[in-house]
Amino acid sequence: MAEGHSPLAQFEIKRLVEMNVGGVDVSFTNSSLFMIIVIAAITLFLTLSMRGRAMVPGRMQSMAELSYEFIANMLKENVGSEGRKYFPFIFSVFMFVLFCNLIGMIPYSFTVTSHIIVTFGLAATVFVTVTLVGIFRHGFKFLSFFVPSDVPAVLLVLLVPIEIISYFVRPISLSVRLFANMLAGHTLLKVFGAFVIALSWWGGWVPLAFITALTGLEFLVAFLQAYVFAILSCLYLNDAIHLHH
Repeated sequence: MAEGHSPLAQFEIKRLVEMNVGGVDVSFTNSSLFMIIVIAAITLFLTLSMRGRAMVPGRMQSMAELSYEFIANMLKENVGSEGRKYFPFIFSVFMFVLFCNLIGMIPYSFTVTSHIIVTFGLAATVFVTVTLVGIFRHGFKFLSFFVPSDVPAVLLVLLVPIEIISYFVRPISLSVRLFANMLAGHTLLKVFGAFVIALSWWGGWVPLAFITALTGLEFLVAFLQAYVFAILSCLYLNDAIHLHH
């Protein structure tokens, strides 16, 4: 298969404006461009949808209000009333991941969340933020999170290292889950899209029907991955606030 038609060609990072600062490549790439597009799209969506503030909301205002209530209820259910102050952070993370996933579904666009460096950056931000919340809230008592309660002292030698490792693995699992799902889904769409073209003269409607259904499924996955990323962030935040094991 030619390089230009490779299912993985859609994930290639391309330099749009080459820049080098102190020997470090800080070029403006297609990934950078689409992150700016995502932020602009979120800003426009929330600004325009709430501009009227109608008592009887229209479609856009309803979508914005549903997004707000969705994250607010998620925080309330998983963190409690104390999680309300962290709403802007969780809401921003959810909307950024969701719009990255959805905009990546547009033909000839770029899926920012299909790159592990981006998803790991997001996961690391969540991890560091949650850890700092726990430390500032509990001080040295935060270390008790790694010591399971009601466990014989002899087992702590084994369990404490396991708890520490599982805690620091969180940003890896969080980032890989999002990256792998978006990468696999878009690759599969590209492969079946090639089948539609190749079989257009004989039975092409079969793969066409399949890829249409697969595209609908990928839109669902785009939302679910944003939801999973947000709810896991809420659970990690709940652990930091309440020191749950």
